[in-house]
Amino acid sequence: MEHFYAFMQSHAIVISAAILILAYIFIALEKIPKVTIALVGAAVVIFSGLVSQDKTLGTGLNELYFINFVDFNVIFLLVSMMIIVNITTRCGVFKWIAIELLKMTKGKPLFVLIVLSFFTAIVSAFLDNVTTVILIMPITFVVAKQLDLNPIPLLISEIFASNIGGTTTLIGDPPNIIIGSAAGLSFTDFLFELTFICLIIMIAVLAFLYLCFKKDLKTTEEKMAGIALIDNSKTITDFKLLKRSMIVLGLVILGFITHDITHISTSIIAFLGASILLLFENPEETFKDVEWNTIFFFIGLFIIIGAFEAAGGIQLMADWLLNVTAGSQKIASFVILWASGILSGIIDNIPFTATMAPMIHAIELEKGREFVLPMWWCLSLGACLGGNLTIIGAAANVIVSENAAKNGHPIQFLKFMKYGVCVVFISLTLSSIYIWIRHFI
Repeated sequence: MEHFYAFMQSHAIVISAAILILAYIFIALEKIPKVTIALVGAAVVIFSGLVSQDKTLGTGLNELYFINFVDFNVIFLLVSMMIIVNITTRCGVFKWIAIELLKMTKGKPLFVLIVLSFFTAIVSAFLDNVTTVILIMPITFVVAKQLDLNPIPLLISEIFASNIGGTTTLIGDPPNIIIGSAAGLSFTDFLFELTFICLIIMIAVLAFLYLCFKKDLKTTEEKMAGIALIDNSKTITDFKLLKRSMIVLGLVILGFITHDITHISTSIIAFLGASILLLFENPEETFKDVEWNTIFFFIGLFIIIGAFEAAGGIQLMADWLLNVTAGSQKIASFVILWASGILSGIIDNIPFTATMAPMIHAIELEKGREFVLPMWWCLSLGACLGGNLTIIGAAANVIVSENAAKNGHPIQFLKFMKYGVCVVFISLTLSSIYIWIRHFI
């Protein structure tokens, strides 16, 4: 085994890079569950000695211990928010809000499209995108049936809105959670930096979608009148849970906003909120709703990328980016933005972001915080907005597509991509203009 480990160490960069690339390929092919790929890859790099199994080395801690490469801020924040969201959703409050907003539209198809899209975007900023679309889809089908509309334009709009809205905050999309932890960016940092540009992108995308779908957004006065008659009185099923969950969710978000004052990690704030809600719930039942596949996917992925980082591969990538852009902050930022936007529509944006984050951090160690700050925002905008490129670009897209097909309204891959390419181009162009004005003028 000594010869085996010696061989692995002498070729560590090549082997760890090969394992990472293979993991990307298998994730993209979607033949094997991505959590399985991540865990197999993690087991291989640990067994191969690319990261260490030993917590201590001599009299001190071992920096190459595989657990050290797992970002537990990300893990705790994800698990805690999943618990809070799942418990809060049970009372029906989000569905109630959506129906009340729809009733205000008086059934006018254009207003319905706008309200459903903005509701999806706003909720996606605070809940994960998958939960948001699962909440909004049943309402969409009911409204489309009531108005005798094709639901596909509404569903496509909601997909785009979920990814745009999720870009806005630290907790809105998993790539932002990774970036926030790696870059030390707070909830308010994301909110202040990205809310304005995401709002502009949202308005531009809705204008584009209206031009695409205006022929489908027609109904009769009689059918529109029926929307105002939707019974919403029984939507909220548990008022005690409503009060409890709203108080905790509000305090958690307040904790996120005041992070710069309290200096309490967002993961700890969410962990505390989830723990309080669990006092009133059956933990066994609640934990069934946690997306453990996602959690263990993150853990395995962090270890695979950790092996590549330990071998010096991340530093090589950072040096290459600086060399190819001639050390230009502007060029490097826009390369990251557009590469992230395009690649995140083809491959999963989570492994892409998890690979890029330590690379930008390596550049930060060499060039300083101010030099890389635009790059962090470019990575966030590209990775999150790029999910709109294809129907497999983000988990929310896949969920909507599957449910649409089950309800007799399949969304074809190429049809979605026709709109997705335009939406991503609009999004990245506006993001480029924003980054240029905000950071380079």
